[in-house]
Amino acid sequence: MAKREILVQYERMRPGQIVARREACPVAYLPIGTVEWHGEHNPVGLDTLKIHALLSRCAGEIGGLVFPPLYYGENREQALLEANSADREQIADRMALPVANFDPGYMVETVSAQNRNYLSLLVHMFHQIRSLGFRVLVVGAGHYPLLDHARAAAALFHQEQSRPKMIVWSMSGYELVRGQFSPCGDHAGKWETSLLMHLDPGMQDISVLPDDEGEKIVGTSANRVRESSADFGKEATEAIVRAVHDRVDELLKNHDQYQGHGSPM
Repeated sequence: MAKREILVQYERMRPGQIVARREACPVAYLPIGTVEWHGEHNPVGLDTLKIHALLSRCAGEIGGLVFPPLYYGENREQALLEANSADREQIADRMALPVANFDPGYMVETVSAQNRNYLSLLVHMFHQIRSLGFRVLVVGAGHYPLLDHARAAAALFHQEQSRPKMIVWSMSGYELVRGQFSPCGDHAGKWETSLLMHLDPGMQDISVLPDDEGEKIVGTSANRVRESSADFGKEATEAIVRAVHDRVDELLKNHDQYQGHGSPM
């Protein structure tokens, strides 16, 4: 008989299940990501699918509960393949969209206003999660640029709380295991594609890539995508989970040390 997966997704659980799991380990996990081009071989939700599944693995191994992922809300003019890539016109063409949909100003508000809206949304979500009884929150940024937003929101949230404060720690995954893998972090290349191959199998179709291995793959950071494998993704996932486990243990053990001003997040 196959091993039954541990239920860790907050929204899928009954109150008694939530209380038992929270009291055993008062840690919450919040996946944030985006919808963005990740090559023709990957789903556009790769960032969020990846981090949601990764944090679910963390919760299964470490304890705690995973909150529903946030797929969008960030500004659509910075750090987005459709808007900023050198091959953005090719991406728009293959998505059957006008390239002007990603031009500066299309979102009406300024980039700064959009960023502040997103920051406010994250802080609001942090307060909501704290109200549900957690001592530590791990924010996983599946879209790497969102790590800056998560850290900024954590700093503001830290100032707004009364004690005891819920500690917020933000990560994206690859920076925790840098130097252990090659590549370690990329956009739709071997790293990301392999992670999703392991974490959410069946989402890719490598056969749609160009037959010529020397041809640039539109909207990817590397051509090593053909080397992608679930085995590589599994090894990377397990290393990240171990690193998160170590950090969460430290935050829970030394919770009182993170209550003052300027506490390292």
